Amino acid sequence: MRPSLLSSCVLGAVAALALFVLPQSAAARNMVSFAPNVQPGTIVISAHQRRLYLVVGNGVAISYPVAVPKRGKEWSGVAAIGAKYVNPDWTPPAVVKADHPELPNLIPGGSPRNPMGTRAMLLDRGELAIHGITRKMRASIGTAASYGCIRMLNEDVADLYDRVSIGSPVVMQP
Repeated sequence: MRPSLLSSCVLGAVAALALFVLPQSAAARNMVSFAPNVQPGTIVISAHQRRLYLVVGNGVAISYPVAVPKRGKEWSGVAAIGAKYVNPDWTPPAVVKADHPELPNLIPGGSPRNPMGTRAMLLDRGELAIHGITRKMRASIGTAASYGCIRMLNEDVADLYDRVSIGSPVVMQP
């Protein structure tokens, strides 16, 4: 085999392998039909479906699996993205600290124990956020598990983070 043909074959095999090994972008794997009357850029969370939808327009949204608030911590209504953080620090809210007094007062961003994961978008509604997770929390996706926040896989929250702005509307549905 000629060197240029061999290198082309190797590069092609590496590229094909990358398609199977590397995660696809959310846009490539999760586009769904959605109500055409919802404004593009709106985040709609369905607690019942355990899904977060980012409306992109023309009756289409990106769908992400999420963990939603557990019984007694549910909420519904309209909020907005109030702030965005990469590798945020986490201070346990009082209600979490009361249930888990063993938690430290602060877990630094980037720590594998930080439940905010790699990205967080704080809502303009109290101590609520759309955020990533720790490795241990991955199994919570698709369940009702949080104290009010919306948990996402780190790869999905990073994708969403890059697509939304401060002020983006968030609609939480039961």
